[in-house]
Order: sequence, then C-alpha cells, then structure tokens
Amino acid sequence: MTRTYLLLAWTWLRASAQYPAPLTMMIIGSFVLTALDVAAIWVIFRHTGTLAGFGLAEVMFLYGTAGVSFALADLLFGNVDRLSRHIRAGTFDVMLIRPASAFVQMAADHFGVHRLGRVTQASVVLGLALSRLHLEAGRAWMIPLMIVCGTVIFASVFTLGGALQFLLTDAPEVANAFTYGGGTLVQYPLSVYGGELVRGVTYVLPLAFVNWQPALFVLDRPDPLGLPYWLRFAAPLAALLLAAAAALAWRTGVRRYRSTGS
Repeated sequence: MTRTYLLLAWTWLRASAQYPAPLTMMIIGSFVLTALDVAAIWVIFRHTGTLAGFGLAEVMFLYGTAGVSFALADLLFGNVDRLSRHIRAGTFDVMLIRPASAFVQMAADHFGVHRLGRVTQASVVLGLALSRLHLEAGRAWMIPLMIVCGTVIFASVFTLGGALQFLLTDAPEVANAFTYGGGTLVQYPLSVYGGELVRGVTYVLPLAFVNWQPALFVLDRPDPLGLPYWLRFAAPLAALLLAAAAALAWRTGVRRYRSTGS
C-alpha cells in the first residue's frame, strides 16, 4: 500500500515539475497566505501581553505544532475529502476496479507539492517558538510524538469527511468545518473558548490531543479547565481510536457505494 502511494505521488510530482514556474509560485503563495495567520497573532499581542494566560512564544508553539500536523495531513491525505467530485464525475468507479486501494488512489490523486509551503511556514514558526521557550529536555520528548499523533488525527478527520460524502455528495463544506476549521481552532489556547466546546473536542472529536493536552505537559502548565492530568499523555490512544473509526467509516462507505448517481 505504501509503495503504491509513493508511486502515484511520484507520478503527480513529475507532472507538476513540468511547469516549474507555476509550481514555485504556488509554493510561495501557500507560504505567504498561511503566514497571514501568524500576522493576526502578532496583531493580538500588540494589544495584550498574554492570550488566556499564554505568552507569545507559547501561542506560537501551539500554532506551530498544530500547523505542522495539519499541513502534513493535508499534504498526504487531504485529497480524500474531495471524494464527491470523483463520485459526480464517475472517476471513483474507475478507482474501484483498479488493482490498488481506492483510499490510496484518492489520497495520492493530484498530489499537491505546493502544500509544502504550508509545512515550511509552520515549521519555521515552530522553530522560532522553540528557540524562545528553552524547554526542559525531560518534556521536549513529547513534541515529535504530538506532531505524529496530530497528523494521524487530522488525517482521520479528512477520512471521516471523505466517508461522509458517500452519503452526502454535497458534504465537502460540512467536512471543511471540521478539517480546516479544526486546524484553525487548535492554533490558539483552547482556554479562550467555552468549556463545553473544549470538552467536545476532548471527548467527542479529539482535536484537543493534536497539541493542546500534550502542550500543557511540554509547557508545564495546569489545565485551565481542570481536566484530568493523564489526558496529557493520551494523544496516541486518541489518534488510534479516531483512525480506527475513520477506517471503519471509509470501508462502510465503499461497501454501500452503488456507483455514480447512487
């Protein structure tokens, strides 16, 4: 499965490389557009010293970890939430009769190397934040783990959004509220939101485990809402459970799919 994905992605990369100037412009454009989010945070801190008790470097850390995780998931699996386009065009039927996983074909379809601009921008912000935080070595080990788990969580949300489109072919807008909307949500301290929303993204759709709960451990911060301490180490479990749910939803959608127009 991995080999098939790499071969398909490489094919799209070679196709994109035939037009280097537009490709370069798209990468730069992606970098600049996502940098506007950082500019918004800078504007906020021009008027206040903290945001929900978190300093600029800490908010940049949250932004960077969320941004890298989301950008990697979008780069590798973001095309899955465009399933409805293939259903309407009839091209998903073609994927089903090929000797390769339909999910892998969807994920690698039109592999967008231009999204590397988003990955680069978030990585730069994360690096700058880490240089200012001077974290303890005994806590920094959590950072790569939270990025991996965050990537799995976002990839699972993309997959759930794609699976929903087997039932509702006009569902991309609904799915985007959880994918791109969720990516924006976790760029800030969750303590700026209401308690019910925070509990929802902790116990229902576990976006809090992308960076918020692990970050509380990394930054040695108490949970503003008083949630259990063990949740800071539950990101792998949350990622595993959500990935299993996404896989089940995708398989169920494929089994119930009855071809274009159904």
